[in-house]
Amino acid sequence: MLEGIVRESTGKSATKALRKDGYLIANIYGKGLENVNAAFKENEYIKTVRRKESLAFPIKVGDKEMDVVVQAYESHPVTGKLLHVDLMVAQPGLVTHYYVPVVPVGEAKGLKNRGMVFVSKPRLRVKGKIEDIPSKLEIDVTDMDVGDAKLIRDLPKIPNVEYVDADRVAVLSVIKAK
Repeated sequence: MLEGIVRESTGKSATKALRKDGYLIANIYGKGLENVNAAFKENEYIKTVRRKESLAFPIKVGDKEMDVVVQAYESHPVTGKLLHVDLMVAQPGLVTHYYVPVVPVGEAKGLKNRGMVFVSKPRLRVKGKIEDIPSKLEIDVTDMDVGDAKLIRDLPKIPNVEYVDADRVAVLSVIKAK
């Protein structure tokens, strides 16, 4: 379980001091819940997110334990270092929006024709209850050649979950490598 601290001060100097000590700044929120300003050790946070088995993962901040989902994050434009993360409390039975990672599966035919798989939507926005949301969307790319694309309407339907983006939006494609 990822453990964090509650931030008493949310000012610029306090935030800089926490980042200097290796902390990642986080906001935790949920419907009907009070927002929590928190901070996690950056390395522990990254390890936890990489090892998680489902979309939601457990955290402990102060004396509160909860399951959260990563909704948004901000990274430094040059170094790529994480600066800030927004975590939403995964409340069972509540229908809301989540971002699900897209994972291409298989080897596309277009790779032999000097193409490459390009994921234009690395995270898809879906609406549903947390218990119905998959941890990732695996999309089979084995039959795709250069110029082919998978749109949202081509994705498999998930029971009790709907895609928020328009059905004509491309999720991934095989493009010609330069």
